Amino acid sequence: MAKISTNSKLVELKTKQTGADVNAFLTSIADEQKRNDSLTLLKIMKAITKQEPIMWGSSIIGFGKYIYKSPATGRSGEWFITGFSPRKANLTVYIIAGFTQYSEMMNKLGKYKTGSSCLYMNKLEDVDIKVLKELITQSYKCMKEKYK
Repeated sequence: MAKISTNSKLVELKTKQTGADVNAFLTSIADEQKRNDSLTLLKIMKAITKQEPIMWGSSIIGFGKYIYKSPATGRSGEWFITGFSPRKANLTVYIIAGFTQYSEMMNKLGKYKTGSSCLYMNKLEDVDIKVLKELITQSYKCMKEKYK
């Protein structure tokens, strides 16, 4: 069970690894475009990370793991290094390293929006797949190096 420590209190993370079947989850996606894009992202991320996918919560597919510690709160816990989620509104790719160091790639990526570590796309054909693969690769390497 994933828990994080805050002083003497343990706080349980809301999003944690589950034993759910990744392929069953992805093949159950009703929207054909989103299902096909998700299966493509699965192949891409498996090839880049050389890791097996793990379900985190009910709808996130994560690859690799690291232990983080929040400088603001002192909390620590386990999280995935990269991953994606086929959300209703869009595909979300988790670039945990953030985007600031990848501005050149981001300029070439295509049509997307970002949050602090979330890349939101309507569909994969909106972005340059080669650039997306490089972004995932560089972010994954950065996180592996930072947390080895």
